Amino acid sequence: MGNTIISVKDLRKSYGKFEAVKGISFDVYEGEIFGLLGPNGAGKSTTLEIIETLRDKTSGQILVDGLDLDKSPDKIKKIIGVQLQTSGFYPGLNLLELIELFSGLYNVKTNAMDLLEMVNLKEKARNKYKEMSGGQKQRFSIATTLINQPRIIFLDEPTTGLDPQARRNLWDLIKSIREKGTTVIITTHYMDEAEQLCDRVAIMDEGKIIALQSPDRLIDDLVESGFERPKVTKSANLEDVFIHLTGKDFRED
Repeated sequence: MGNTIISVKDLRKSYGKFEAVKGISFDVYEGEIFGLLGPNGAGKSTTLEIIETLRDKTSGQILVDGLDLDKSPDKIKKIIGVQLQTSGFYPGLNLLELIELFSGLYNVKTNAMDLLEMVNLKEKARNKYKEMSGGQKQRFSIATTLINQPRIIFLDEPTTGLDPQARRNLWDLIKSIREKGTTVIITTHYMDEAEQLCDRVAIMDEGKIIALQSPDRLIDDLVESGFERPKVTKSANLEDVFIHLTGKDFRED
């Protein structure tokens, strides 16, 4: 394992008498893709928003690249990138204008065309955001997380609502970002996505972490416990059929 880049110790978050996060502890290693999984209301979004400095914690300790969240929130903001939802973009601006806007907010200089080329949107540079397809908007959203050259990026359900081709293209993009040395924290409701992308996953339920391991290890442990699927597993699934029949190369939609 690499060096620890995020350390969470006994994190708690309460809203009155309701405890949304119940004393969880975990580490994220530098250069990995780490998944935080769980049903709605499990506490995963609250946990990430606290690490992202967007929400106050009730108690516990968080270190991000050695920086204490309580003492250095502004320094932490400078080394992380957070995926924005659709509502975070001005629909009438084109992609170059949006990158210029966010670069100004970060007070950094950015080669916008290089950034767009990285996410396969160079040819759409002068198109307005509202003209983009769902997959293109998601890729652009991820591009904006990279403007300040962060050490860590947070992606909140980045492929929700995308078709299978767009999802797999986004998977390739996320892997390429990790290969360049950026640590990726991701939430997703798609278990196949977590299995494909994540080096390790933490599964949360009712404010607690109930499992933390690599997807392969978690699956092997389940099989070794005697678990059997009621249906025989096939060597391919319907998503594979769809992509095989419609083509694996990127296609505008």
